[in-house]
Amino acid sequence: MTAGPGLDLLEVATGGPARAAFTTRAGGVSAGPLASLNLAADRGDRDAAVRENRRRVCAALGLRPEAVAMARQVHGAGVRDADADDADRGRFLGALRGWRDGDALVTRAPGGALAVLGADCLPVLLWRRDAPAVAAAHAGWRGLVGGVLEAAVAALGAPARVGAAIGPGIGPCCYPVSAEVRRRFAARFGDAVVAPPAVDLAAAARRALVAAGVPDAAVTTAAACTSCEPGRFFSHRRDGAATGRQAGVIALAEEVG
Repeated sequence: MTAGPGLDLLEVATGGPARAAFTTRAGGVSAGPLASLNLAADRGDRDAAVRENRRRVCAALGLRPEAVAMARQVHGAGVRDADADDADRGRFLGALRGWRDGDALVTRAPGGALAVLGADCLPVLLWRRDAPAVAAAHAGWRGLVGGVLEAAVAALGAPARVGAAIGPGIGPCCYPVSAEVRRRFAARFGDAVVAPPAVDLAAAARRALVAAGVPDAAVTTAAACTSCEPGRFFSHRRDGAATGRQAGVIALAEEVG
């Protein structure tokens, strides 16, 4: 199967038995404000369009759609083990909905894949550089303050051997927040992540990962602001509720070892 014309993936070198990438909004079949590679099934899009968009991503990354797990993102810090049972798999191209709550997932299954969605919130992908284990987290401001990234690192174990990629999200250039949110960020991550009237989500995410034990040199950050690039990314802050979602996707090799 072809990936589809114009598919624009931001791939990340993991240095391990995993493949990681962030999608953009290009290369799909959705129309209107959801054009074109919308991957969310709760934005009012046609189910057939969402399935085709997800199929194209799977084809581009060489993934079995039935192996991809997601969760219903609730802006929390909960981590789901995608290997615990089959409830977290089989819906990526199937029923599309019905995922259990969670803002981070982990898998150690050969060929297992994880996806998190975002449209300003950060998709963060994590992997063990020395073992077959990967995680994916959805990190908005509530999740960051709540500790979702620290929880994802802990679920992988051996943080000094973890690598991470912070995907495209809204930058401080476009993210003014309340004084209370700024105060919470400063208390949690230090004054350097606050640039009144905004906060820097990516800088806070890096600090959270490093504080959890991930080496700073093992963390990469996408040089992109979702709000600044309407032709490339969906953005809830820029466009409101009628916008799509891009994704962070990470998968283990089918055979490891």
